[in-house]
Amino acid sequence: MAVEGKITKQAEDFPAWYQDVVREGDLAEVAKIVKGCMVIKPHGYAIWERIQAGLDKRFKETGHKNAYFPLLIPMSFIKKEAEHVEGFAPEIAIVTHAGGKDLPENEQYCIRPTSETIIGHFFAKWINSYRDLPLLINQWANVMRWEMHTRMFLRTTEFLWQEGHTAHATHEDAVNEVEKMLDVYAEFAKNVMAMPVIKGRKTESERFAGAVDTLCIEAMMRDGKALQAGTSHDLGQNFGKAFDVKFQTEAGAEEYVWQTSWGVSTRLVGALIMTHSDDTGLILPPKMAPIQVVIVPIARKESEKELVIPVVDKLAADLKSKGLTVEVDDREGKRPGEKYYEWERKGVPVRIEIGPRDIASGEAMIKLRVSDGKQKIAIDSLAEQLPGILDEFQTFLYERALKFREDNTVSVDTFDEFEAVFKDGGSKFVWCHYDGTKETEAAIKDKTKATIRCIPLDGQGPAKEEGKCILTGKPSKQRVLIAKAY
Repeated sequence: MAVEGKITKQAEDFPAWYQDVVREGDLAEVAKIVKGCMVIKPHGYAIWERIQAGLDKRFKETGHKNAYFPLLIPMSFIKKEAEHVEGFAPEIAIVTHAGGKDLPENEQYCIRPTSETIIGHFFAKWINSYRDLPLLINQWANVMRWEMHTRMFLRTTEFLWQEGHTAHATHEDAVNEVEKMLDVYAEFAKNVMAMPVIKGRKTESERFAGAVDTLCIEAMMRDGKALQAGTSHDLGQNFGKAFDVKFQTEAGAEEYVWQTSWGVSTRLVGALIMTHSDDTGLILPPKMAPIQVVIVPIARKESEKELVIPVVDKLAADLKSKGLTVEVDDREGKRPGEKYYEWERKGVPVRIEIGPRDIASGEAMIKLRVSDGKQKIAIDSLAEQLPGILDEFQTFLYERALKFREDNTVSVDTFDEFEAVFKDGGSKFVWCHYDGTKETEAAIKDKTKATIRCIPLDGQGPAKEEGKCILTGKPSKQRVLIAKAY
C-alpha cells in the first residue's frame, strides 16, 4: 500500500519505488475515472516539454516538418494492411456509436493507435512525381492502445508521442532515413537524457506490425530490465501498395513509394526516472530538468528579508542570463527544511541557500541533488561557476548509468548460466547466441520471461563471432541482447 510521503527502497520493491517516485515528484497520478489513463501534472509535463523541444529541434534540423492528422481513423483504412491490423487488433478502441445512433460497420472508426494508414491515404493525394520526394513529416499527438496492465508513463491506454512518417523514391533512401533517425534518438538519449543506449535490430517476432525492418534503442533501468526507448521502422512498400501511394520517376515510369516511420513517447519520462533516480526520489539530468536551480532565501524577520531578497533576485537574474532555469522559493508558511525536502523529491539538480550570514561571508551554501554534503561558493562567482557545475553533473549521471549497465551485463554460453541470471525475478543484459528461429525465441521467453531485445548493430555489442545457440545448440552467427523488459 502506497504511503504518502514515503518512498519504498528500490531493493525492496522496485515497482512500488517507481510509483512512489512518480507520486512524490508530483509528476502524474492515475486517472481512476478513465480506465488505464493518467493525468500528467505540471512538473511531469514540463519534463515532456523538454523532450519535445530537444527532439523537435533535431527533427527540423534534419529537414522534417510538423503536421497533424485526425484522431479518428476509418476502420476500413486499418483493414487495408493485413499485417498491421493483426498486430494492433487487441489494442484498438473502436467508435461504433456517434451522433445518437449506431454506425454502420463501414463507417466505424478506431481511435488512433498509430497513423501509418491515415497518413498513407494523404500521402497518396500529395505525391505525384519524384519531385515531391522525399516527403518528411512529423506529428506530435496522443494515441490510444487498450492496455490491460498499466504503469504511469511506461504503459498507459492513452499516451503522448511523436511519430515521424516519410516517403522516398528508393529503398536505399528510406533505409538511410531509418538509420539517421535512430541516430538522432541515440544522440538525444546520451547527450540530453544522460542515458546510455544500445542500437540494434528487432527480430522478426518483435518487428513493428507492417514493417519489413525495425531498428531500436534499448536502455537498462536500475533493476536490470530493458526499456525500448525509441524505434525506427522501414515500412518498405507495404503501405504504399495498400494506399496506392505512387509517383512518376524521372524516367517516366510509375512506382510505389518507400516509407518509414519512427517514434518515441512519454515513456521516456519513465526511462529518466528509472535510469537515474534513488531512494530519496527523482533525479533529473540538468538538460532535462524544467528547474535546474532553486534558490531558497533564509529570512525570518522583515529586516532579514530586506537584506536577502535583493541579493537572491540579482543572483536569479544573473543565472537566467546564463541560460539556466531558476526558481526562487520565497513561499511563506513553509520552513526551509520542508522546501529542501520538496525540491529533492522533484529532482532539481542544484539548490542554493542564502541567508544573512551567507551575505555577510559572501558565500552561499550549494547542495547538488546527488551529493550528501553542501559546499560554499562565492555569491559573486555563482553565475560563472554553475553552468560548469551542471555540465559536470550531467556527465556524472551518464557515466554512472553506463557503469551500472556494464556492471550488470554478462555473456553466457549455456542455458544453465542463462537461467541463473533470470531466476528469482532478476534481470541483467545478457549477450548470448541463439539460432535465429521464432520457435527458439518463443521458448526462451516462455522459460524465463526474458526476450530478445535486439540484434546489435555494428559496434554496439560484442565483436561478431560464430557460436552455438544456448537452447538448441544449433549454429549462430552472432550474439544477441536478451533481458526482461518493460
